[in-house]
Amino acid sequence: MKSRALILVTMTLFAALAITASMDAQEQKIEKPQQYTFTDLGTLGGPTSTANGINNKGWVTGVSDLPGGTTVHGFLWQEGSTMKDLGTLGGPNSGVFWPVKDNRGLIAGYSETSSTDPLNENFCGFGPAHTCLGFLWQKGAMTPLPTLGGNNGFATGVNNRGQVVGTAENGTHDPSCIAPQVLDWEAVVWGPEEGEIHELPPFPGDSIAAAVAINDKGQVVGGSGPICGPVSTAGSLHAVLWQDGSVTDLGSFGGTMNNVGTAINNLGQAVGFSDLAGDTAEHAFLWQDGLMTDLGTLPGDFSSTAYGINNKGQVVGISCDQSGNCRAFLWQDGVMTDLNTLIPAGSPLLIYGGDINSRGEIVGQAFDQTTGKMAAFLLTPSSDEAASGSATTAAQAKNQSPRVTLPESVRNLLQQRRGFGRFRPGPTRLQ
Repeated sequence: MKSRALILVTMTLFAALAITASMDAQEQKIEKPQQYTFTDLGTLGGPTSTANGINNKGWVTGVSDLPGGTTVHGFLWQEGSTMKDLGTLGGPNSGVFWPVKDNRGLIAGYSETSSTDPLNENFCGFGPAHTCLGFLWQKGAMTPLPTLGGNNGFATGVNNRGQVVGTAENGTHDPSCIAPQVLDWEAVVWGPEEGEIHELPPFPGDSIAAAVAINDKGQVVGGSGPICGPVSTAGSLHAVLWQDGSVTDLGSFGGTMNNVGTAINNLGQAVGFSDLAGDTAEHAFLWQDGLMTDLGTLPGDFSSTAYGINNKGQVVGISCDQSGNCRAFLWQDGVMTDLNTLIPAGSPLLIYGGDINSRGEIVGQAFDQTTGKMAAFLLTPSSDEAASGSATTAAQAKNQSPRVTLPESVRNLLQQRRGFGRFRPGPTRLQ
């Protein structure tokens, strides 16, 4: 009996030592995140540009001010070339505001047309003067996408099957709509055939929905809500997934608004953001197989939003303090890292992470504290082993860049980026 007891004690001791050693090893040898080179993508002549998407060929899409800074156009940037203006559907403004994952040259976005909006709805956030439509751009040609019978719509994503997702108005004049919205709107999938449009149902009990992203399997994520009003995440009660004709609630962190799926990869992993209980802050989430995981924030921050995910499960977005000072982050393997710690010293401050492709290339927006310029950026994984390193301690891995107080104008623009329309202001709670 004594011999058996001694064996059990010895086994327990070795197990405890093994667990302790494993925990020490995790603390001392966490793989250091990839280091990156920084590229300023410039603008279309104005003071500001933002990169919102990058496909696996390295094509970068987004929106940029034109000279004078009073109008914006969507752009395409390719390596070895300058930023290309995608033009408009006849009106003054256009943009590509969400990640575009098609690798064949299809780009989805939305643009004002030359037509006057008879209901003055300001559906796309550019202003009430013109109607706004989703578009599909390819090889220099911008094609408008149809609505469900209403005046306005916008497109937010496209996959490698030529399916485009977004939101379109129908012809229903809803007296319960919150002004200036008059018509109901719903989530839609256009294509893959030209002129084809399919309505996606809201979550049961809701009346409106917006689709944001689609993967190559045809899975779609977005938001659903009970109130017809100006398109905003504030009205989205449910972050949802559409698949095979059904709609699924992805869950929430306890809040009653700002619950939206923003991107989905080909593995069916979805990201987005959800309000915490009390609706005073939102956190980025990763959803997979029915489980919503809170990605948290960078140390000292108040809220976070995920915008892009690649097929390796790497996530990018923004993390902000209570004053609206935001930093771009990379989340991988359970750890959120300030992207500013992974780029060369002296680079502009990375304030927004828009998308990441399967090569690990990241795009977004940077702020130059010296010049005040806000420009689209591209981060490329560095091949310099000396720069990237192999391992670091857990404490070092959590180091963050110095806190920077951004100008009020920059904080306001970051706040406005939230929401389906990207330029439509969200709830003004980051003061």
